[in-house]
Amino acid sequence: MRQRAVFLMIILLVFVVLGCISSPEQSKINTIRIGYQTTTHHAAAMVASNLGWWSRDFKAMGVTDIKEIEFPSGAPEIKAMQEGDLDAIYVCTSPLIAPVSRGLDAKVVAGVNDNGSNLVLRPGLIYKGPLSLIGMSVATFPPGTAQDVMLKKWLNESEINVSEVKIIPMGPGDAIAAISDGSVDGAFLPQPAPAIIEMQGKGRSVMASGEIWPKHACCAIAVTGELIRDHPEVVEQLIRTHINATNYINAHPEEAARIYSNHTGQDLKAIEYSIKTWDGKWISDPHPLINDTLEFARFQCQSNYTQKMLTEEDLFNTSFYDRIAAER
Repeated sequence: MRQRAVFLMIILLVFVVLGCISSPEQSKINTIRIGYQTTTHHAAAMVASNLGWWSRDFKAMGVTDIKEIEFPSGAPEIKAMQEGDLDAIYVCTSPLIAPVSRGLDAKVVAGVNDNGSNLVLRPGLIYKGPLSLIGMSVATFPPGTAQDVMLKKWLNESEINVSEVKIIPMGPGDAIAAISDGSVDGAFLPQPAPAIIEMQGKGRSVMASGEIWPKHACCAIAVTGELIRDHPEVVEQLIRTHINATNYINAHPEEAARIYSNHTGQDLKAIEYSIKTWDGKWISDPHPLINDTLEFARFQCQSNYTQKMLTEEDLFNTSFYDRIAAER
């Protein structure tokens, strides 16, 4: 009887071990869904797509279906991630803060860019510093975005009550239309929207975001906690491909402009002008974004956008990038 019990125990252990061995096969991922926005900030996503790098690099590890989904701004993109429709997103770090504080399971794993937005005013309006904006209407991205936080923080630091400037939340397309038809006096937007407005003769840039906040954090790649836990090899490959695309853009900005224009249908001359004149920089290292993102978080908490102050650990996972960087 005892021998039979031992035999059955051994059989059970064999099944457990075999189950453990086969589980990685069962957890393989075939599809990855990547969100990005129609801004030159996210040109690396389009370069990786146009040059076939997403397909080539992911196919080598068994991911055969790459879904690339375009968004006008960060809010609907983050909502799609919250609803389980995206695995990775190119997005500004600031609008991630409130969703993460409310339970969004996602972390920043790579940098995308710093700076890169401009304040443009309608022709004929006089600008002599932030006091000039009192009484004006300015279109910008919704509350919690980098543009919204920077604009309001800058006004506060200039001893201007935010209520003295009419700040209107809009996406880039609506903001371009609003300043073009005179519905607003100005717009504070990421590139290439300011360049498009200037090229159309509907406004002029009076301030780059880097003048408001030097080398401020902007966009990053964020991935779901599920992808980090269950498919770390996919996260690592995502970052590797992004690094290669970023390096390509920095080495070939004119080609990047052509790829972006073809991908979005936006005017090539405006995109070339945007890339030549913007104050931004394409990056892949997430570390330079950390301190400013925490400053975004502090402002949002003070402004009651969030109910608690988030930490670096809440928002970032740099281990993948650090491991890749150590190899180079």
